[in-house]
Amino acid sequence: MTARIIDGKAHAAALRAELKVASAALAARGIHPGLAVVVVGENAASRTYVRNKVRACEEAGIASRVRQFPADVSEAELLACLDELNGDVGVDGVLVQLPLPPHIDEARILAAVMREKDVDGFHVHSAGALLVGAPHFVPCTPAGIMYLLEKERVAIGGQHAVVVGRSNIVGKPLALLLLQKDATVTICHSKTPDLATHARRADILIAAVGQMNLVGAAMVKPGACVIDVGTNRDSAGKLCGDVDFDAVKDVAGCITPVPGGVGPMTVAMLVANTLRAATLRNRK
Repeated sequence: MTARIIDGKAHAAALRAELKVASAALAARGIHPGLAVVVVGENAASRTYVRNKVRACEEAGIASRVRQFPADVSEAELLACLDELNGDVGVDGVLVQLPLPPHIDEARILAAVMREKDVDGFHVHSAGALLVGAPHFVPCTPAGIMYLLEKERVAIGGQHAVVVGRSNIVGKPLALLLLQKDATVTICHSKTPDLATHARRADILIAAVGQMNLVGAAMVKPGACVIDVGTNRDSAGKLCGDVDFDAVKDVAGCITPVPGGVGPMTVAMLVANTLRAATLRNRK
């Protein structure tokens, strides 16, 4: 058996085309969405992510601006920048590119983004709303994964989903979204004993740890849906995920590649959240 490859790039392109139409409809009403990205330091991966986000937003008719700060920026300077962007009527969405330098209190910075402009879905209000089943903005990567599962007609209700990873960005919110769709969810992490046993029970297996080839063929239930969220570099500098793709594709029922799987959907969901923020702001 060879797994069906889930083409996240194609799904993202189709969604972005729909969002472009929605953005044009807003523009016809005099609503011109805007996104501001705050970047600290010169992290190469962050530069790539930001470039992709800005390009996708601009293609959808969303005005984008990037506020770049040196790695030694003070926390007070970042907070002042966010206060300015929160009050800027031309900005509907504000995101802070992670990670931040160690001397910056990440939680404090994320909490400083006005919740109405929290298009990354990282504000404590967004997390709480998701917990009680009334999401305001859903973090982009989990939202993108749920979109892929829906479009690929992967059954969720009554299925056993195993999420490997417990971050506030992917693991925890994704587990909540799967629960809301009636999956039975197991969350695993670096301290989970006998990870392979848990993984083999999964009908839907999501790897979101950041460890190359963490998931091998022996850890996958035959026919399972495998979603790879990892972004790593091998010894040759090639981008790869947390799943040993070549081995697992001969066991899984469907699988996302890296690159071209979850990544493009994350960017598309940022566009969707920004348009939603603009719509909600103007409705008020």
